[in-house]
Order: sequence, then structure tokens, then C-alpha cells
Amino acid sequence: MTSALCSCMTSVLTYETYKSVVVRSWPLGIMYRLAQLIIISYFVGYVFLYEKAYQVADTNIESSVTTKVKGFGKLDNAVMDVADYIYPPQGEGAFSIITKIIETDNQFQGRCPESEKEFNCSSNADCIQHLGSVQADGMITGECNTTAGYCEIEGWCPAEDDKVKIKPMPEFVNFTIYIKNSIRFPLFNVTRGNFNSTKDIETCKYDKIEDPFCPIFQVDYILNETRQNVTMLAEKGGEIGIIIQWRCNLDHDVNFCVPKYSFSQLDAPFQNAKLSKGYNFRFAKYYKTEDGTDYRRLHKAFAIRFDVIVTGTARKFSLIPTVINVITAVTSVGMGTVLCDLILLHCSKRAQYYKEKKYEEVSEEQINESLTPKPGSQLSVRRGNSSCNDSGAISLSTNF
Repeated sequence: MTSALCSCMTSVLTYETYKSVVVRSWPLGIMYRLAQLIIISYFVGYVFLYEKAYQVADTNIESSVTTKVKGFGKLDNAVMDVADYIYPPQGEGAFSIITKIIETDNQFQGRCPESEKEFNCSSNADCIQHLGSVQADGMITGECNTTAGYCEIEGWCPAEDDKVKIKPMPEFVNFTIYIKNSIRFPLFNVTRGNFNSTKDIETCKYDKIEDPFCPIFQVDYILNETRQNVTMLAEKGGEIGIIIQWRCNLDHDVNFCVPKYSFSQLDAPFQNAKLSKGYNFRFAKYYKTEDGTDYRRLHKAFAIRFDVIVTGTARKFSLIPTVINVITAVTSVGMGTVLCDLILLHCSKRAQYYKEKKYEEVSEEQINESLTPKPGSQLSVRRGNSSCNDSGAISLSTNF
């Protein structure tokens, strides 16, 4: 028990100090300096220059977007203006330009046959299986209208027939979209707008090379940038993203904090899907007869939906992240020593020899024994004197 306690106290009450061992090996020296160079290059090139780790970032962008579309087109021999083809009309960050409308006039509440082929029937049994279906234009009654050959519904009649051929409005590619975007980075209390208040925007049109800061976009330009099939888009509709990116380095003049625009096809993942191709929605206009009966005109609209997406990051120098990353870089340089020690002490042929040179245990008995003069011997360093030229390093030459 006493021996175990003594051994435990001896292992705890010890002190370790570093011993410098110089290994003269070209391969190991090249590996050591190469590891240091890689670590330093990573922190200087990637962490500081590319990631700008010496700055603090604000990604909590506050944004406001308003839009306005201009242009005229013809749909089914009727001239369409903004009030006809824009939905919703409020001018928000998401809006639709209608390219084709299928109308169903004079719908009254009542019973009538369906018009979709999946509701074909020859008896009531064919319709009972469709009870509760949400694919119909009304509530399936379970009865078959044998005259029409379709299941009967209860709801707004007559049922919509979207197989009608309507030629889309071709002029929509000439419409212009005006986007007004203001943003704020609350951490730095910086507010910016997507165009200079002194800029003449009445005559400009956006071009990423000629005029990259004009906030007016022609639909045709956007479709070309996203490589859209204009004919298919007008027929079936689609979804387009207008991305406004703010990347601001506030260590420079705030006037250099400007937006960058890009465009993307948001419905690209569904191009080959059997369902959900394109984009369409329905809305109705309601009326009353002279006797007070409600009726409506149903519109099935095929449209191009535009979503204005705003992202942003602002950065500015800060002492705290700079100090933290410099300390991390300096500490990480020591990884080269760890790697070379691992190879030297565990992977080389003379690993045991290097361990004996690197690690040495010194006990009180050994110190006393070395300091006790022996007959006919002299201490190389006399008490009271010190050797100032001894660095404490051992130099080893090896063919590692």
C-alpha cells in the first residue's frame, strides 16, 4: 500500500521541460518546412485574404422591394394593360405576368357534367369511385350524366373546359420591370438603395455590361439570361428568380456598396415532371343578375411568376476576430512539428534511438550522484559558475 502510494506521488509530483534535439535530415527538414508553408499559405491566402477573417460580418439584411411593370399586349383580340395582366396588383417582390387566359363565362351555382376525361362514365358505379375527389371542378355527386357521358358535379356550372386553344400574348417579352430595392445592415447602421437618386432611370435599361446599375429590366433580356424557351413559357407559364446580391466591404467608401443582379429558372427541377409543369392559377370576377342571383366569370391564367430575392453580407474590420485568427495561425504552425515528431518517433527505422535522445528522465539521486566529487575527478562546471555558451541542444546527424 505504501509502495503504491509512493509510486503515485512520484508520478504526480514530477516536472517536464522541453529538450531540444536537432535532427540533421534533408527529407525530414523539407517535410517540416513544407508543412509550415502550407499552413501559413492557408491562413494568409484563404482565411485572411479570401474569407476576410479579420472582419466582422453582418448577414441580417433588412430589405424592402417594390416593383412596377409597363407595357401593352394583345390577348384574344383585346388590348391588355398592366391592370389586366399583372397579378397581384400591389407591386410586391413576387408578381406574375399573365401570358394566356382561358375564360369560363356565366357560371351559376347548380349541377352539371364534368369536362375532364378521367370522369367519363356509363353508369353511376363509375362515378361513385370518384366521391370526395379534389381533381374535379366541383363536388362529385356520384351520379352519371349519361347524355354527356361524364360524372355530375355540384358547384359552379358549366364546368371549366381548359382544352380550349388560346393563342398567348406575344408582346410580353417587350414589357419592362422596374425594381426599387432598399436595404439596411443593422449591425453597422448602413442603408443603401439599388440606384443613385441622381441617376436618370427613365431612359435606361439594365445590361450587365453596358448599364449594370439600371433598375429597369426588359423581360426578353431576363429570359435570354435564363435560356428559356419563350414559346413554351408563354404557353405553360414558369417561375423566374431575380436575385439581388449585396456584398459590401465597409472598410472602403460606402458608395462602393452596390448590388449585383443575376437571374435563375426557379422551376427547373420540375421541367421533366409529369405534373406541375409551368405555372398557372385561377381567379374569378363576380356579378349579380337583376333578381340578385350571383354568377361569375372564371379565369384560368397561365403566367410567368417573378420572385425578387434579396441577399446580402456587409463586412468591416474588427480587432477581436483579427487577434483570434492570428493566434490560431501562429498556433497551427506548430502542427508541422507534431507531424515530423510522429514520423521521427514512430515511423523511422531509428525511432527507439530518437526517443532515447528526445526523452530523458532525471531523478534526485542522479543529480546528487553527478554533483558528488569522486576521488581524482573534477566537476566540469564548478559551483558558483555557469556555462553561458551551452544552449542545451543536442545535434544529431542522420541519413533519415
